[in-house]
Amino acid sequence: MDLTTLGSGCFWCTEAVYQQLKGVETVVSGYSGGQLENPTYEQVTTGKTGHAEVCQIQFEPEQISFADMLEVFFSTHDPTTLNRQGDDVGTQYRSVIFYHSEVQREIAERVKKEFDESDTWKNPIVTEIVPYKKFYLAEDYHQNYFRNNPNQGYCQLVIAPKLKKFEKVFKLKLT
Repeated sequence: MDLTTLGSGCFWCTEAVYQQLKGVETVVSGYSGGQLENPTYEQVTTGKTGHAEVCQIQFEPEQISFADMLEVFFSTHDPTTLNRQGDDVGTQYRSVIFYHSEVQREIAERVKKEFDESDTWKNPIVTEIVPYKKFYLAEDYHQNYFRNNPNQGYCQLVIAPKLKKFEKVFKLKLT
């Protein structure tokens, strides 16, 4: 098994996407990249702790490569907007890859460059690629949010359309 920690805006969206990929074993929502020990959701949403909403994903590299994980990452959010995803604004929603090894850093830099040089996005990619230090598990009600709350307003208006697009583009990589 391998581990990656990715921030692409709201962790509910990120979690819902990665839970559908072949080779992904677990996806948990949490916080990373800040100064405060054991932050709460209320603290992180102020934007003052330095944490990003992230998902920590355990995956089987023989079934899905780290590069493929990053292809999904760069394709399912807007990595060109600084500290923003849609209506979610603040450093806690930044696009960030917390690499767990030098190999992951090299792959992340390469994949980011490939996407930056493609015509996928009009503007330059601003995704941070930084070393992983610590992960704090988000509160229980954030875990499996879309699966547990499919009829909630945010899920219907934001997550469901994102999943529909994701499922169409990545149908061969779904469980």
